[in-house]
Amino acid sequence: MNKKPLILGIESSCDETAASLITENEERTPIILSNVVSSQVDIHKEFGGVVPELAARSHLEKIDWIVKKAINDSKRKIEEIDAIASTAGPGLVVCLSVGLSFGKAFAASLNKPFIAVNHLEGHALSPKLNSNLNYPYLLLLISGGHSQFLNVKGLGQYKRLGTTIDDALGETFDKTAKLLGIEFPGGPQIEILAKKGNPNKYELPKPIFNKGGCNLSFAGLKTAILKIAKKIKNDQERFDLAASFQKTIEEILYKKTKIAFNEFEEQNKPEKKIFVVAGGVAANKNIRSMLKDLCIEKNYQSIFPPVELCGDNAAMIAMVGLEKFKLKQFNDLNHPAKPRWPLDDTAAFLKGAGVRL
Repeated sequence: MNKKPLILGIESSCDETAASLITENEERTPIILSNVVSSQVDIHKEFGGVVPELAARSHLEKIDWIVKKAINDSKRKIEEIDAIASTAGPGLVVCLSVGLSFGKAFAASLNKPFIAVNHLEGHALSPKLNSNLNYPYLLLLISGGHSQFLNVKGLGQYKRLGTTIDDALGETFDKTAKLLGIEFPGGPQIEILAKKGNPNKYELPKPIFNKGGCNLSFAGLKTAILKIAKKIKNDQERFDLAASFQKTIEEILYKKTKIAFNEFEEQNKPEKKIFVVAGGVAANKNIRSMLKDLCIEKNYQSIFPPVELCGDNAAMIAMVGLEKFKLKQFNDLNHPAKPRWPLDDTAAFLKGAGVRL
């Protein structure tokens, strides 16, 4: 019997210290043996956002213990590990460096291959951990730092169809929550507040709603929230604003996703139309439900990672490591941390003043 690859994944791109071991069964289906995630919410709560230096210090304090726990939880021995995969970017460079350096040292000590992983590719492949996912597929990646539509043609083959020209959707949720007086990270709490409010109370802007293809913009929406939030007098108005915000986001994603569907079909003419939604915001139940309904309407198969794999985790990093290990795509131990590392390096950079759509 051939030994199945055993991959250790390490993630430290922002404020989660994570480690995971995965392998696969006889049918080559991935199996998560352990997935340990340590959040830093309590550390950053008082600042209303992630403080890079504090995050890096926390990674340094925890990473050895987190990796040991992941190995112990997997019931496997260190000597059985076949390769180490660490996030190398994008992210906060002081945070990336912790997990990246640890992974390199671990690989060198075991004399095992090292694999540098793009964090976004981890999200892109995360549904492979719980579904039989084949290429090509359309990906909507919505997280704290990224909002993109991508044509995923294969491992390492990505064509960006649309992106945010300013704020990412997860960032928009968190900043809106802060304006509504919700503690960091407040994004998930907006969904709870929205259930108590009237989604038609406030008419909010939908930037570049009728132009820009499937590109996205949320800065103008956030500014409108700021102006209204200053005038709020009671909890019900807060609930109404949260509900109106949630509804506006759903309307934006509904229209932009339909445009992305058309572009994806023009580029691929796929026999089977598959739509994958990944990243932290993919855990939002309202957004999931709306996108699932849209997929039924447009004859797409919708695939979401389990909620626990939507946010930053190391299982998705190990998943990329597993795919690359089987193709012998290894990296040197001098591979740098990359704070900016797009999946489609041919796509234009669409942020800042003067962007033309």
